[in-house]
Amino acid sequence: MSTKEWVSNHDYGASLYQECSYDYTANEDNPNPATIQIANPTDFSISSEAINGVKVRSQLVVEIPAKRFDELAIAWLKNRGVQIKP
Repeated sequence: MSTKEWVSNHDYGASLYQECSYDYTANEDNPNPATIQIANPTDFSISSEAINGVKVRSQLVVEIPAKRFDELAIAWLKNRGVQIKP
């Protein structure tokens, strides 16, 4: 079972989290990837195509309102302890 460390949680729309399972003694910061979870996206597409008839390349495109994306970015930077110079 996994445990999510929510960076920014939203009941409707985009949320951001990281899995909590990692070696705390070897890593000062959580090295797990950031995961964006979107509830009820208003516009999205999933496409895939064959390349040279063999490989498949897939793409997921999701629109996130600019204001919500700003909130996610700010929460992520605060969570990671990143300082932004004005």
